[in-house]
Amino acid sequence: MVAVGSKALILSTRLRNCNLVEDSTMGGDDYKHGRKKKDMGRKNNKQSFGFDGDDSNKSGYSSGRVADGRPRKSSKYQGESESMPAVIRQQVDPETMKYFSEIANLFESNGADLEERSAICSNALEEAVGKEFELATDYIISHTMQSLLEGCDVDHLCSFLRSCANKFPLIAMDRSGSHVAETALRSLALHLEDNDAYSVIEETLTAICKAILASPVDMMCNCHGSHVLRSLLCLCGGVPLDSREFHGAKPSTALAVRLNLKETHADGNDSRQLGFPNLLKFLVSEMLKCSSEDIQTLQVDQYSSLVLQAFLKLLDREGQELVQMISTLLGSTEKNLAEGSFIDWTSAGEILELMKETAYSHLMEVVLEVSPEGLYDEMFTKIFRSSLFELSSHRCSNFVIQALVSHARNKEQMESIWEELGPKFKDLLEMGMSGVIASLIAACQRHNTLEHQCCQALAAAVCLPSDSPKGIVPHILFLESYFALGDKSSWNWPNGIKMHVMGSLILQTLFRFQSKPIQPFITSLTSMEVDHVLHTAKDAAGARAIEAFLGSNASSKKKLKLIAKLQGHFGELALHSSGSYTIEKCFAASSLSLREAIASDLLAVQNELYKTKQGPYLLRKLEIDRFAYRPEQWKFNQASKQSTYDKFSASFGSSETKPSKIDSFLSDTSKTTSNTSKITSNPKDVKTMQKEIDNYMSSNKYSKKGHTGSEAAGTFTKAKESINQVPFLSGNMQGKKRHAKDKPTKSSKKSRV
Repeated sequence: MVAVGSKALILSTRLRNCNLVEDSTMGGDDYKHGRKKKDMGRKNNKQSFGFDGDDSNKSGYSSGRVADGRPRKSSKYQGESESMPAVIRQQVDPETMKYFSEIANLFESNGADLEERSAICSNALEEAVGKEFELATDYIISHTMQSLLEGCDVDHLCSFLRSCANKFPLIAMDRSGSHVAETALRSLALHLEDNDAYSVIEETLTAICKAILASPVDMMCNCHGSHVLRSLLCLCGGVPLDSREFHGAKPSTALAVRLNLKETHADGNDSRQLGFPNLLKFLVSEMLKCSSEDIQTLQVDQYSSLVLQAFLKLLDREGQELVQMISTLLGSTEKNLAEGSFIDWTSAGEILELMKETAYSHLMEVVLEVSPEGLYDEMFTKIFRSSLFELSSHRCSNFVIQALVSHARNKEQMESIWEELGPKFKDLLEMGMSGVIASLIAACQRHNTLEHQCCQALAAAVCLPSDSPKGIVPHILFLESYFALGDKSSWNWPNGIKMHVMGSLILQTLFRFQSKPIQPFITSLTSMEVDHVLHTAKDAAGARAIEAFLGSNASSKKKLKLIAKLQGHFGELALHSSGSYTIEKCFAASSLSLREAIASDLLAVQNELYKTKQGPYLLRKLEIDRFAYRPEQWKFNQASKQSTYDKFSASFGSSETKPSKIDSFLSDTSKTTSNTSKITSNPKDVKTMQKEIDNYMSSNKYSKKGHTGSEAAGTFTKAKESINQVPFLSGNMQGKKRHAKDKPTKSSKKSRV
């Protein structure tokens, strides 16, 4: 054991001799290099020994516009906190600075084992009593404080936080101190499973919460304080502190849910870990009471809006508490609530204007997401009805309409939305509001309503009456290029530009419809020229549209027609990072002759494919080595897989939804599979079943010589026996990556226009 005091530090003999004073005064370049991850993106401040002011211009919100196109507004309280600091931090005395610098160098040189390190951390935190604010907000020493808080035991950790509880908000609002506060909260979260530590952690958090309630508005509207406060809320709510849902989740995440590309967390609070729910409710309710006079300012401030959004998400399914908070945000009065109404008619106009503010539009999206059905109905009736197109036309409020449409509760609401927005498809596309249309189409698909109307309205919007319907899909793939032209009849296929991400998402959503309403889109896609199909397959956004078509309910004949246009180009396509997944889809939907053509193309570029990230996976997946050396065996294996898949689908496919014919890989050589099976149109079920069959076939090697036809037919029985062991129909395929080493390009992740 090593004892560390303020006058001396017993260092290990493994510690190298170094000039500690020089290290501590030069800015610690070597130290920063070793602590790059701990730095969390903090820039070096030459005035590191002064107070690290709340420099919001250096934060992640420094730009005037965010990724989704909505302008950011500066915080009202941000400037006030800088011009009128509540506390002037005293400089750390040289002796204390040297002491913590020695500890830093000891840790950097790995000069202490685990037991010694724990003792040093505990003793150093005892020495920090009374100086927590100065040490935590010093740019250099704050890094050391993070290491100490990570390495100490829970008793010393809680003791440190209780000692500085009154100044915790000031530490959290500092550029360096915020990282110390975050580290302390993360360390607390690691001890929640310890039953003996639960009560002392709750006591510590209660002291911190009471200190925050003394001036909640300042912390909510502060760049750094807002982030720390959201982490504290996550800790109390039993949510991982680094959850992206509460710390700047990408807009693409919300869009994926709206377009049915990602499932929502249906289990809600049930999936949360151990937390402090009573403390969470206390903190939220008291903060709202303390800041009730400033609620209008908090709603439009970019940092406090994030805190309010966290309140809503954490109170989801909390019943009365959630309704009370939403009513407060909507300006409801006690009189309204007493009369059983959540919204005052007189405040509806004010809310409509607020939705054109960036921060409030984000907040309103979350309100619509978590609102109970009755409250949603009232908001729809009193606020949104008759104003949908006006809001959809604005650069901020159009995202609120996307959320409104995505969370529509029933077909009646969808019909009301359609009455206002259905005739406006062309106008919305011309204004660049394609996200509204994508959300509306996805909602119609989710509620299984208005599918024909959606397809007709979209086709009419992207194609002039005098134009050929063959241009529908190309116009959608190049939305910006098409609608930028004054004379749209002169539009030609552009080269050298990327396809429109939202246009691709719209097509992906459409191809989940039943085949009848999307016939014009299928005809347009399959009528494209060979060069255009190849261009589409090479583009990250276009490839996903093709993949969606190949997984749709379109007929086998239509799919084979499109795949045939890529014949001779599969090797070229496979060399693209996103092309390998498209080839997998083509391979799965092809006849046996086209499968052989794909394998031949890949074999021709086999050496080049091995040098790419995606190549080895694709070659192994399609068994190209076997095709090269034992083509007959490869062919028999493919036939056996399809035969088993057909029989499997015939027995376990759903008859509740409209079925579609299974592509037969033997259609070129045999009539034994002419009676094709029926399967469900659910893509998850289809993909999961085929994966299980492929894995089963590969593991049992049905293609060995000596297997008779009866043995091949018997594979179906074996597959049935494996059902009880492998839950093939319950697997969640939504989170599956394109393949093991292939990552989608940045352009494919863009979600807002």
